[in-house]
Amino acid sequence: MKRRWIGAFLAAAMTVSALAGCGGGTSAPAAEPQEEAAEAVQDSAEETEAEAEAAVEAEAAADESAANTEEPVEIQVFIAASLNTVMQEVAAKYNEAHPNVSIVFNADSSGKLLTQIEEGYACDVFFSAAQKQMNALEEDGLIVEGTRANVLNNQVVVIKLKDTQSEVTGLSDIGKASSLALADGSVPVGKYTRQALMNLGILPETDDPSVYTTQEVSEALGGVEISEQGNVSRVLTAVLEGSCEVGTTYLSDTYGHEDSLDIIETVSYELTGNVIYPVCQVVNDEASEAEAAAAADFVTFITSDEAKVIFDAYLFDTNVE
Repeated sequence: MKRRWIGAFLAAAMTVSALAGCGGGTSAPAAEPQEEAAEAVQDSAEETEAEAEAAVEAEAAADESAANTEEPVEIQVFIAASLNTVMQEVAAKYNEAHPNVSIVFNADSSGKLLTQIEEGYACDVFFSAAQKQMNALEEDGLIVEGTRANVLNNQVVVIKLKDTQSEVTGLSDIGKASSLALADGSVPVGKYTRQALMNLGILPETDDPSVYTTQEVSEALGGVEISEQGNVSRVLTAVLEGSCEVGTTYLSDTYGHEDSLDIIETVSYELTGNVIYPVCQVVNDEASEAEAAAAADFVTFITSDEAKVIFDAYLFDTNVE
């Protein structure tokens, strides 16, 4: 804007100069009017620029005021237990631009969350730790068309409490432990652990490794004592509290516990397969138009580059197709 007015000033100044030259008299009397004209042009330019800046500031203030007065809405977001910590930060970042949206989380195993949705619990967004539950939801016709997306990858890890002794060197000899914290087969991390044990030849081949009971896993591992847990967070707690010598959880769950835990093994994708986390907007006939719009917008934010930065910091892998 300043360049445009500088140009106007120069043009005006040249015009005044030309008029003075055509008068035929001495040049001295024309100098003062020329300076006055130049000052007038500059003053006008500065006033116009100030008015334009004020208009921009007023428009920005109006936009902020409108955002703050949007209708308050509440959305129900069901998330896998392993997402509980990171999603608090994702929600806080989203609320910076959408303070009117109240996000209520329900964190548990993906299998339990699926059951709750199928039973009619009010849910607007589902963020699962496995494709199996999302596939079931889609088969039930409960996914809003075009909203399903793969967001994250993760890895199964074998952990123990720091500064404790264990003969276990990884999943292949996890039966050497005195006790093992293991999620049941309906929990994605429990299913992925069973998949890896199957690929290691410890469990027999089957189409769905989640069907193996905790007792069957124990027998396959030579009778090791297994403490069955209902979600991945409880596995982590069992090891942190010293209730179990080792356990299998996700790499992302070790975030913030680096001083308390040792990662014995990061299990390869060749054994577990990809640990994909899909998200979707859930069909909720009870949701208002504003709530449905907020749910759709939050799903979009979860898949955004801005959210990926947060997920990366919490040890998730966002390089997912």
